[in-house]
Amino acid sequence: MKIDPLPSIRLLVLALCLLVAVRPAAQAEPLETSARQAIILDYRTGAILLEKNADELMAPSSMSKLMTAYLVFEKLKEGSWKMDDRLPVSETSWKRHFKSGGSLMFLPVGSEAKVSDLIRGVIIQSGNDACSVLAEAHSGTEEAFAEFATRRARDLGMRNTTLRNASGWPDPEHLTTARDLSILARRLITDFPEFFPIYSEREFVFNGIKQGNRNPLLYGVSGADGLKTGHTELAGYGLVGTVKRGERRLIMVINGLKSMKDRAEESQRLIEWAYREFENYALFKVGDVVTDAEVWLGEQATIPLVAAERLEVTMPRRARQGMKVTAVYTGPIAAPIRRGEVVGKLVITAPGIETVELPLAAGADVAKLGVIGRISTALRHILWGPKG
Repeated sequence: MKIDPLPSIRLLVLALCLLVAVRPAAQAEPLETSARQAIILDYRTGAILLEKNADELMAPSSMSKLMTAYLVFEKLKEGSWKMDDRLPVSETSWKRHFKSGGSLMFLPVGSEAKVSDLIRGVIIQSGNDACSVLAEAHSGTEEAFAEFATRRARDLGMRNTTLRNASGWPDPEHLTTARDLSILARRLITDFPEFFPIYSEREFVFNGIKQGNRNPLLYGVSGADGLKTGHTELAGYGLVGTVKRGERRLIMVINGLKSMKDRAEESQRLIEWAYREFENYALFKVGDVVTDAEVWLGEQATIPLVAAERLEVTMPRRARQGMKVTAVYTGPIAAPIRRGEVVGKLVITAPGIETVELPLAAGADVAKLGVIGRISTALRHILWGPKG
């Protein structure tokens, strides 16, 4: 006797009326900013809280030094460079900057400097000369370094970034976007936790010259610990900043401000707004049971459906009421079933909010019934129909 393994296919939807959160498609409400370009995102969920011209090409000025630091950190992490390694200050790198009027670490020509000093010269002092020394050590010439950095940026997902030097010195082809810089900031934090604390150091002394970190967030915003400022006449004043409070971290990129004062005030205002208006909510952890599903021709009648991924989502605080979480699967689910097998999805919806989906997996193994059991189940199904 041939037993139809699944004589009745039903779509079962379990509506869970919970206070939940979903990743927002945009900010809670329009917020004006004097920045020409801006983006704010949640580090952990990737939710965008605010954006303005985030994909518009712009001159990144010294904010592009984040890419130089990223490539140095890669060298350090892979072990090909050490913090105590000493790198030469060539005449080429010295001449490129010593009369430029840009920010300097004040490296003497013909000298050597430790990698640990040079990286602090880049991050804290925003030294253009330090960038050139590191670039030459990395790739032979700064031009070759810029080509490598552009390729590496594309690898990281910075699709609209083209770099022509290591420092952000004005060049009509040296361009990026606020979104690309936010991607880079997120990767710096994720990929190099051992080096990231350098970004929170407020001052650095080299060759008897003390210079302070120019990041205004470090001096006026609780939890601020990075990353980099920038300024040119063309680009205006910019900042890639990050703030961590408790388990929550935000990343912000702004550019095109008119003055250092505007940059300081606007960056603080936007960060405080983002923390005030949005919150992260943990909905399910991996393995949390969402619901039970009926099993067809299995050695047990039901199986727990569990979250296959952690779901932590960001949403406006005022919008969390009335969210709907729905477990969607085709059932009953035919045995055999393997633990961890994806058998459905969790769908979170709300008016005006981007839909979020999470895989639902089988929470246990369920073996198929033997021949007698399958025949008995099929007869019951024929005589009495499917349950429900």
